[in-house]
Amino acid sequence: MASSLLSCHCLTSLLAPKRSPSPRRRLGFRCSSSWFPRFDSGSAEKESFLGLKQCAVSIALAVGLVVGVPQLDWSAHASPLGPVLPDLSVLISGPPIKDPGALLRYALPIDNKAIREVQKPLEDVTDALKISGVKALDLVERNLRQASRALSQGKTMILSSVAESKKGHGQELLDKLAVGMEELQRIVEERNRDAVAPKQKELLQYVGGIEEDMVDGFPYEVPDEYKSMPLLKGRATVEMKVKVKDNPNVQDCVFRIVLDGYNAPVTAGNFLDLVERHFYDGMEIQRADGFVVQTGDPEGPAEGFIDPSTEKVRTIPLEIMVDGDKAPVYGETLEELGRYKAQTRLPFNAFGTMAMAREEFEDNSASSQVFWLLKESELTPSNANILDGRYAVFGYVTENEDYLADLKVGDVIESVQVVSGLDNLVNPTYKIAG
Repeated sequence: MASSLLSCHCLTSLLAPKRSPSPRRRLGFRCSSSWFPRFDSGSAEKESFLGLKQCAVSIALAVGLVVGVPQLDWSAHASPLGPVLPDLSVLISGPPIKDPGALLRYALPIDNKAIREVQKPLEDVTDALKISGVKALDLVERNLRQASRALSQGKTMILSSVAESKKGHGQELLDKLAVGMEELQRIVEERNRDAVAPKQKELLQYVGGIEEDMVDGFPYEVPDEYKSMPLLKGRATVEMKVKVKDNPNVQDCVFRIVLDGYNAPVTAGNFLDLVERHFYDGMEIQRADGFVVQTGDPEGPAEGFIDPSTEKVRTIPLEIMVDGDKAPVYGETLEELGRYKAQTRLPFNAFGTMAMAREEFEDNSASSQVFWLLKESELTPSNANILDGRYAVFGYVTENEDYLADLKVGDVIESVQVVSGLDNLVNPTYKIAG
């Protein structure tokens, strides 16, 4: 297994396979699958026989998100040192966006430069606050001036892009944003560093709301073969409450998760439909190994949700939205399509990225099993790991995501409840079950 993922040994730490004792058939990222690589810091192999580019590929594989992938095969037309990964220049380019809120904002199907020019400097406040001393607030003030100037100059253009039916709400958010910036300016002048981040979060929520108001209807047609499935045509927010056992520091965790149906309508719709069926309520966490947290495997021989109307496991297609495309691609990985450098609209960049598990060699086998990634991209920006384009991301944990690392096998999901966006679900089947 390790040799199939790693072809050179320029690292002192290598990926090592981990076999589950369960004899059940393999399912990508399922709690009882067989091979599952881990990062083995005790390895001392140092043999190096390839050049810098190959070593960079190995670093990307070993340090990046590959640590959570179960026995992914390299297709015959894509060798591990071939075009599966971008060139070295891509691997060492600027850092990826890791904030789930920012990823969701940039994933919206909009094209308005004016609002992005407000958004970016407000997001940069996060990096400014990482600097110690008084210089941090000086950088915050500079970012704030840039954002305020962009808002003043672009307000008309921003409002013109808001959907006609949402103009009133958009105007209200713009006004709140302007007032909030003035309040943040006073916070900076008072040198109240602790108050900056909460106010920044509030301002970015206004920005995100304005950007969502720019989306007028659903931007594309879902292919005919999937139109009758539960579809999330927009976004929805759910809260997952987990009862944590045997941890005196954490007992009840409530995770807020934003599901993105703009970029994964079938995948997000399937999950939201199962949430409304209370499918996940009372289910245990089934995998928690430091790389992923996973659940969704029901009791019994079935490895997914059995639809009462058909008495068969309901499966959904692999669904990947590529940045720049107008609609997702279905049924094939980006590698199988030969789109080696394509960037996914919902990348595996954030801690708590949520995606569907599936059978290793069957793209269209996802059903009810979901996982949350417990790694962030560092040396592996979008599509420089072997998760992007292979598994369907459909949302991010946006609140309390850090507590995912505290979950253990056997912790119980008490409930998953919809907070907003249920009206965006079409073709629901949960009503059939009463």
